[in-house]
Amino acid sequence: MSEEMNLNEVKELKDGDVVRARVESVEDNRVIVSIPNAKYDGIIPISELSSLHVEKASDAVSVGDEFEVVVKKVEEPSEDSEGTGNYVLSKRQVDAVAAWDVLKKQFESGEVIESEVKDVVKGGLVIDLGVRGFVPASLVEDYFVETFDDYKGKTLQFKIVEMDQEKNRLILSHRAVLEDLKAEKKVEVINTIKEGDILTGTVQRIATFGAFVDIGGVDGLVHISQVAHEHVSNVYDVLSEGQEVQVKVLSVDPVNERISLSIKDTLAGPWEGIEEKAAKGSVLTGVVRRLVTFGAFVEVFPGVEGLVHISQIAHKHINTPHEVLEEGQEVQVKVLEVSEDEKRLALSIRELLEKEASDEPDEESFELPEQENGFSFGDLLGEQLKNFKSEE
Repeated sequence: MSEEMNLNEVKELKDGDVVRARVESVEDNRVIVSIPNAKYDGIIPISELSSLHVEKASDAVSVGDEFEVVVKKVEEPSEDSEGTGNYVLSKRQVDAVAAWDVLKKQFESGEVIESEVKDVVKGGLVIDLGVRGFVPASLVEDYFVETFDDYKGKTLQFKIVEMDQEKNRLILSHRAVLEDLKAEKKVEVINTIKEGDILTGTVQRIATFGAFVDIGGVDGLVHISQVAHEHVSNVYDVLSEGQEVQVKVLSVDPVNERISLSIKDTLAGPWEGIEEKAAKGSVLTGVVRRLVTFGAFVEVFPGVEGLVHISQIAHKHINTPHEVLEEGQEVQVKVLEVSEDEKRLALSIRELLEKEASDEPDEESFELPEQENGFSFGDLLGEQLKNFKSEE
């Protein structure tokens, strides 16, 4: 009998009491709830429903929902009124107290939190974690985002980067989660790849000294000298951001997390198939790249230079190639000899020129000097000795 009386005993509630309530009706700007054994029903103003801005009470709760609330104010009926009193309640404050306890542990442990983006506001995103969480625009992604309109309703992962319960301040970062994942992936890739591997990558960023290529979660550097076989003055002339490329791993430095790559080493060498491209007797157009005392080096294909011996520059006798040629000049040449194995190409300008009437005897027949890459060691040595004497 005494137990039944206790069950039916009316509770005297006061400010600060936390009780369980059940939603009985939902209006536009408030919610009516019942409290077991309480003298009156309770009212939750729309501003006390959630830590987020709520347009309509029905956006936050529904009839039949049960949750804990805190009493903010007791409104007793007036003596001359026939009505009853009310309890003014807050769901937001109870949610916040519980949320801050959880958030503090998550912040200290660095735990990753998954939650839905509730709203997009000027400067970032709003997240509901029991308290209002804010993600500044700079902490949403690890790249620039033009507009965040598509983010509302998305479920993302976050880490707490700043919190102050007294100021009700909670700053979250999705970017921190991405950076952690990239760091883990980077270690995995660096420990997996090895020198000599041929990989497919994507050009991420171009600089004056080369290009950074993503090879699966980690960027490696392709130095400008490793972009192509031919000389490259501007990397933008050869590569573009987002371009897919084949690269060869030149070196891996796990300690400093540096990877050196080469695009050049995955491309066919400039001399490959030269005997077909520059068959003996064929006529080619090239550019004079260097002038030396014994002749001129003419580039006929990217990375392929042939030697026009001084005796093959003109029909008349000349003392130096500078008398008739200049660097950067475009010329036509005839292939006299070609060797892919020795990377040698002997060329002639003279054979494509009409012989002018002259009392001078013909030049002696031209003999291809022993060369490596189009010139002989003796020729180079002679050139250096000449320079040395002139300096004296």
